[in-house]
Amino acid sequence: MHLNMDFLIDFIDSNTLIGLKAGKIRDNFSEIWMVTYNNRIFARSWGLTERSWYNTFLVDFIGEIKCDDKVYKIRADIPKDLSMINEILNQAYLDKYDFGENSAYAQEMIKPKHYLKTMEFVVI
Repeated sequence: MHLNMDFLIDFIDSNTLIGLKAGKIRDNFSEIWMVTYNNRIFARSWGLTERSWYNTFLVDFIGEIKCDDKVYKIRADIPKDLSMINEILNQAYLDKYDFGENSAYAQEMIKPKHYLKTMEFVVI
């Protein structure tokens, strides 16, 4: 794996909030939860509104992830193997976020309404 990719995966694994810019027209990064599995990057939408980052990516699939001062161009895709890896992603969310004040949100994030809003981010 490329050194910058190693940094990206390590950063996501060791930080709870990651900067995400959805689409080409947004100016700001939103801080969201992300998890990794098998060197792949995933996020689930918490806000199920029309203006969410998830819905933006459905129309404009190009975006950026920001880790410290490094910015990675990404393509957002709905994972084709989501049904096969859902339980793994559920566990990744619980392992990373199920503590303290985050616990209630982590338990909610593994429910179907959020599972159905999973995106994979591929560095381009």
